[in-house]
Amino acid sequence: MTLKVSVIGTGYLGATHAACIASLGFSVIGLDLDSEKIALLKQGKVPFYEPELEELLAAEIKSGRLSFTTSFNDLADADIHFICVGTPQQENSLAADMRFVDSALEAIAPVAKAGSLIVGKSTVPVGTAQRLSARLTEINPAVELAWNPEFLREGFAVEDTLRPNRLVVGVTSDAAEAKLKELYKSNLDTNTPWVRADLPTAELVKVAANSFLATKISFINAMAEICEAAGGDVTVLAKAIGYDPRIGSRFLQAGIGFGGGCLPKDIRAFMARAGELGAEQALEFLREIDSINLRARQRVIELVRKDLTEDLTGKKIAVLGAAFKPDSDDVRDSPALDIAAQIHAAGAIVTIHDPKAIRPAQKRFPALKYAESVDECVAGADLVLHLTEWKIYREIDPVELKKLVTNAIMIDGRNALDRDKWIAAGWKFRALGRASN
Repeated sequence: MTLKVSVIGTGYLGATHAACIASLGFSVIGLDLDSEKIALLKQGKVPFYEPELEELLAAEIKSGRLSFTTSFNDLADADIHFICVGTPQQENSLAADMRFVDSALEAIAPVAKAGSLIVGKSTVPVGTAQRLSARLTEINPAVELAWNPEFLREGFAVEDTLRPNRLVVGVTSDAAEAKLKELYKSNLDTNTPWVRADLPTAELVKVAANSFLATKISFINAMAEICEAAGGDVTVLAKAIGYDPRIGSRFLQAGIGFGGGCLPKDIRAFMARAGELGAEQALEFLREIDSINLRARQRVIELVRKDLTEDLTGKKIAVLGAAFKPDSDDVRDSPALDIAAQIHAAGAIVTIHDPKAIRPAQKRFPALKYAESVDECVAGADLVLHLTEWKIYREIDPVELKKLVTNAIMIDGRNALDRDKWIAAGWKFRALGRASN
């Protein structure tokens, strides 16, 4: 018998998971209470940008393996129910808002058939699964809870779902593990590492991984500050220490730091939960990690003032990039958009270009100006900021771009442009952690 799967929540995680699991040959039904989103998904359209996803989703709908609904009753015959709802940061608190996870469990538990499995994929504070498991026993003791954390990278979500670098499952029985192994058989057949854990450990894996990643990013940005003060070059430093196999070279690119809907809120929620557990000192270092990350944004603004004037009123600033990372239209806690908004608040005339994130950015900051092309964005600019490392920006001809600006000043907030090429073209070039020409 082929497993039937339901996916509760069709945001970034849920829509990707539903389409990918359907592509493995399973019957999948996705649920969301947002009727407009469901109507869009039924048409094979995704309400956000993620490479390869829309094509995959449309194909799976056409195949008949993938469908969508707004009714929990339609999920009753599923063998596995995945909870993929959001856990945003609470207002006025570092802690995660668990309302959506809790309500999903409350809604699916009464209709889930005996012997089925409810699997959490949302990133939650440790202890959530045990609490939900106890509640599930009260509502429907014939159903079991497991946890299967996601490790998706925006821009590579389809790849990471279909060909993950590891699968972690938090289970309390062999039967639950067997059901998940049946679902992920194609991955196990290709020797994807399989980690069985208890519920708390499975929850901790995701936030621990994110915390380590955030630490590595903020570490190299801290080194960039030291390099600037000492006259060093952080790109050379990163290259040198990256050869050490204990360190590795990935995520050692100094710049304006991390953002998005996961990393910032996850490390803050981790700190909050550690405090609730009486272990706040263990994660005290994450406060400085968060501080270093936010400080990188301010350092870019300081460089803008250094190159132009303390009073930015009326200065024309071109910003290349609005998304928090390339190959995404996600502007949640985007360093690029945050910097643009702060410069605008200081009186500058800010124009932004992004290949995919213009519409989401306009919704977030409608007072900023937006351009459909790079040339339109930089026309007459007093200074250009490169803040999201899209490929099209790396391919810009600095000689041709210089003809469009008022002042040929480039600040590379991602250390991704060819510095020598831009300097040779007559630009004043700055990047965090490197000396300017």
